Amino acid sequence: MTQHTGAGRPGPANRNQNNKGTNPARAKSDTAKPANTNTLRVVPLGGVGEVGKNATAIECGPDIILVDAGVKFPEEEQRGIDLVIPDVSFLRERIDRMRGIVLTHGHEDHIGALPFLLPQLAHGDWKVPLYGSRLTLGMVEAKLRERRALIYAELHPVEPGDHVQLGQIDCEFISVAHSIPGSFMVAMHTTAGTMVATGDYKLDQSQDSPYQTDRIRLEELGKEGVLGLMTDCVRIERQGRTPPETRVFDALDQLIRDEKGRVIITTFASNIPRLEQAIISAHKYGRSTAIAGRSMDQNMSVAAELGYIHLPEGSVVTVDQANRMPDGKVVLLTTGSQGEPTSALSRIASGVHPTIQLHAGDTVVLSAEPVPGNTESVARTIDNLFRRGAKVIYKELNPNVHVSGHASRDELRDTLRLLKPRYVLPVHGEYRHQYLYSQMAQEEGYDSERVPISELGDVMELSMTANAVRKVSHVPAGAVLVDGLTVDNVSREVLRDRLHLAADGVVVATLVLDHASGELLAEPEVIARGVISTESETFMTQAIEQLKRSLKRQMRGRPEYNEIAERTKESLGTYIWQKTHLRPLIIPTITEI
Repeated sequence: MTQHTGAGRPGPANRNQNNKGTNPARAKSDTAKPANTNTLRVVPLGGVGEVGKNATAIECGPDIILVDAGVKFPEEEQRGIDLVIPDVSFLRERIDRMRGIVLTHGHEDHIGALPFLLPQLAHGDWKVPLYGSRLTLGMVEAKLRERRALIYAELHPVEPGDHVQLGQIDCEFISVAHSIPGSFMVAMHTTAGTMVATGDYKLDQSQDSPYQTDRIRLEELGKEGVLGLMTDCVRIERQGRTPPETRVFDALDQLIRDEKGRVIITTFASNIPRLEQAIISAHKYGRSTAIAGRSMDQNMSVAAELGYIHLPEGSVVTVDQANRMPDGKVVLLTTGSQGEPTSALSRIASGVHPTIQLHAGDTVVLSAEPVPGNTESVARTIDNLFRRGAKVIYKELNPNVHVSGHASRDELRDTLRLLKPRYVLPVHGEYRHQYLYSQMAQEEGYDSERVPISELGDVMELSMTANAVRKVSHVPAGAVLVDGLTVDNVSREVLRDRLHLAADGVVVATLVLDHASGELLAEPEVIARGVISTESETFMTQAIEQLKRSLKRQMRGRPEYNEIAERTKESLGTYIWQKTHLRPLIIPTITEI
């Protein structure tokens, strides 16, 4: 076991009093004051009531740490949005008390927000210390370099069993089984007691699984005493236990062996063990593997460089090389398991990928399940693959091509019995998951007050002397929208306009007027996009004629620009509504000569 001293800021007496990250206006707020050292405060900034953007602040005395900093992918109505990240204004207002960020593993919903959050949290010459496994930090480093945000971070790799002292919070890293190597539970030992954050995990104890959860240490912690448990609960609806990853290894091995044409496999870009096994199986049966998808290629390179995977010599080729090989000698690994429109698989399914086209005899394997919000896009990808003549295999047709990395109900119950926490906070799940976990805990003898369902921004206070978890306050929390390279510049009004455009279209009317008289000097030009029947020449002609009649009635007395614009929108809007029952966005463009 290795003991690390955290690279956090010095104690309160030595801090820079001019720290602009502290908001004096909130000095009187109950949550702006340091928590008592005999109590522990838990503040979920993401990952409760939702799946994704996991981020939880832990506060003990003057010290605050953040567990994970993930993203959530946009929902259907969030058009034009690339990512959704947590609101960390709570941390910015207490920036002089922050000691670092602890990362449980390298999935996007746990690390993806870091490039956007670190510039908000770093200050002066203080860089934000990040703690995680070598693989997790390798993936983080690649993301930060890409976004030019590495200057805001200090990376501190840890191993299973290591301790990191962050102020008064001693973080212990415990190995767990998940769908990515280098995954941890984190036990935070404080003067108030021990809080355990499970991260994402399952109790995979099969002897041939590459990674296993350290049940022995969990049982020891239960005997030592655990104040609170922050637990993953996203799979509480599934009875029994989650199957081991080796079940997928066997299924993919059989498909690669038996299929005659190319085998195209898509899974999460960070599912390193599954990708490694697919490459090993392909090599075993005389096939070469090509990787299509930048994030997948980058993750595999990081994993290989850090020694997490060991591939046979010459087993991986470029896509161009694979295209010159016989189909029966090729396996393709692609991104796109969630139906992302710009992913490799989605473009292959749509026939627009620049270098990969589907062949007769191709077998496409979706080795993943849709996360909430992605069901329709995944179904659309599958439909497109079938339309193009591919043989498609997904979990509903072969349940062995994917297993979850999350614990099912019996494993969640086992973990509760091993750790025996005084209080439990169900996180990383939608409200129904939190509710069902609370019900399960009550079956195990917990009072409902000891298993509260928290909301984003709730400040939950725990102590050994209290009889229940106490909600002491609420802080700003929620979703910050990332639109291209901008962060939080997209308002609800902008989203509303985008939905309006998507549903009803846009019409641009161009008018050229005489500066002196205000009369039309040329035929109005009307261009419509996304409006039903705009292809009809009659439709457009009648719309223009109605607009000319309306403007002719208005031209008397040299009307103002705004009057002409309003009359144009009113005339076209009325006509289009009568003909199509749509209300497009109408943009008048008026030029005076």
